[in-house]
Amino acid sequence: MNEPSSPPERPHAGDRCCSPVVSLLPPPGSRRRRLWELEAHAHCSVVGVCLPIQALRRLVNKLVGGPAVADDYALHCGVIAECRVRTPVAEAVQKELDRRCALALQQARVLKTTDALAAWWQAGAAGSAPGRDLPGSFWATLTHPRCTAELQQQVLGEVHMLQHQVGMATRVELGRFEALIDENAVLGRELAEAQQRATRQATEAARRCDALAQQNLRSRAELITRTTELAGLSERLVALEAAVPELASRYALGQDNRQLSERVHALQRSLLQARQEADRQQRRAEEAEARAARVATLPANPEADAEPDAPLPQLMDRAVLCVGGRAASVPVYRQLIERTGGRFLHHDGGEEDNSARLETTLAAADLVICQTGCISHDAYWRVKDHCKRTGKRCLFVETPSQSALTRALANAAEP
Repeated sequence: MNEPSSPPERPHAGDRCCSPVVSLLPPPGSRRRRLWELEAHAHCSVVGVCLPIQALRRLVNKLVGGPAVADDYALHCGVIAECRVRTPVAEAVQKELDRRCALALQQARVLKTTDALAAWWQAGAAGSAPGRDLPGSFWATLTHPRCTAELQQQVLGEVHMLQHQVGMATRVELGRFEALIDENAVLGRELAEAQQRATRQATEAARRCDALAQQNLRSRAELITRTTELAGLSERLVALEAAVPELASRYALGQDNRQLSERVHALQRSLLQARQEADRQQRRAEEAEARAARVATLPANPEADAEPDAPLPQLMDRAVLCVGGRAASVPVYRQLIERTGGRFLHHDGGEEDNSARLETTLAAADLVICQTGCISHDAYWRVKDHCKRTGKRCLFVETPSQSALTRALANAAEP
């Protein structure tokens, strides 16, 4: 490696990075310690843990102005030696570590006591603190003004043991990798077998397709044969019909008889329904007479201002939809519309009935009477838009009363 400067001392192969070193740190102050102010045995862990070897090589290449020729271990040892005193390499490493660990440094800046710093380090090292990484916590703890010699020794020891554990985990992962290679070979053989099976299945499917094509040709030939036979039978049928002239008339009479029977049954059902409807109309008339007798004994009611002798149009079974109106007036509206021969439909305009059902009710109506005083705005615009689109006649009644409804029905009879 091309080195920018020569440090006063270099690490030797016999140095033991895990040897306990007792040192006296400078008295606590408010300034963070720099990399060259740390103990010499701490540089190995700091550089190895906090800087990936690729990032370290890029940093050294930038400083020396070209690619470093040293291998990873020699590069690591050379940077450690440079960091023991303040050199350009140490300053560059210091700046890079501060940039990478900016978040951890900002979190540790608010810690004012050694106990708080130790607790913060334990939370980060244990992985229980969200958003924390081990390199950032390691660098922020060692350079913190409140890091004592005991805390420094504890942190370095834990990181050292963690490096051993990581090495063991790496070896375990290598073993798993070898096992995965063997498993991949097995899976490769199984894949080859599966591909062979797929090839055989494709061949079998092609054979079945050929067989089905041949069967289709045979079926088409059979269809042509049966079509020819059907044509011959049709000719024989024509000949038989010519031999029996009355056969067609007898068949037509049988069809007419069947249709007449069906019509008789339909008329019987209609008669039964008409009788049932007459019974219902009679019951309604009796109920209306009883209701009129009760109303006659009550005081004047604004709902009873209808004109009894006013002529009503004959709606001839047309469906009349009343949208809105008071709930108590619905029976009166029903009676009045059924007196004209129409079918009564009602929707309360969105007060209690589902507004989505309004479109279905509008589609079933032949005439729409909208009680504008007792209807929601949404239902009003729905009714108006539907009648405009379909050309259906719509009468708007402002006062929800029997007389107003009578006048609306009279207007409906006008052309």
